[in-house]
Amino acid sequence: MNSRISLIACAAAAMAFVTPTHAADLLPATAPQPQAVQPNGWTFSFAPYFWVAGLDGKTQVFGLPTVDINQNFSDILKDLDFAFMAAGDARYDRFSVFTDIIYARITTDAATPRGVVADEVDVKSVTFSALLGVGYTVYEDPKTRLDVVAGARYWHAETTIGLSGGLIGNVSRTDSANWVDGVAGIKGNYSLTDTVYLTGWGMIGGGGADLDWDVLAGIGYKFNDTVSAVAGYRALGVNYSNDGFTYDVIEHGPIFGAIIRF
Repeated sequence: MNSRISLIACAAAAMAFVTPTHAADLLPATAPQPQAVQPNGWTFSFAPYFWVAGLDGKTQVFGLPTVDINQNFSDILKDLDFAFMAAGDARYDRFSVFTDIIYARITTDAATPRGVVADEVDVKSVTFSALLGVGYTVYEDPKTRLDVVAGARYWHAETTIGLSGGLIGNVSRTDSANWVDGVAGIKGNYSLTDTVYLTGWGMIGGGGADLDWDVLAGIGYKFNDTVSAVAGYRALGVNYSNDGFTYDVIEHGPIFGAIIRF
């Protein structure tokens, strides 16, 4: 976990598009006006993205000490086993529905046990999150759109911690948790020119976790009414702890995506 895990996953996921990656309208953020309108009034977008994220925080499984994680996103890819990410957006007039999915599996030996002497620490982390939300446009003009959004994010986190050598000897434990958080916030975009725009979102909430938050700021380039590219920085944090299982991490790093509207 304490490896560039979560956002790292994003990096790989992104690679699914550009190597394997994904995003949509870069998740809740939408591209600039105008957008092509379907005969039925609906517009849709899909955005594969590449998220190169580092990880800071701590994780714990029942019966073992807390493990600290502090990984720079530049070292992420060597520990990433598999990652997939995708986001989507459907809009009708001022109303919208959006989703964002992240899956990552990471194995690392760079974690540090807190308060325990061990020769080696291995951490394997599997993280899956799925966000489903709705939005309403509260302000819109030819250059600007601002939405208020609310939704629910489902989390599955599974961690295996292995300690070997030192005072604790050889021991390994696996634990997992599933929970749902409610989140709310804003998203929007502002056109600097006909082809260049700013985009971003901010959401915060909780439920199963004590705190769940997600922020992004980016700049986009519109090639035509169908395809845009976005580059920016994203940070996502969650603090969950229950029955001896702890997942308290912040994933953060550069994000790159392509947005396709239809």
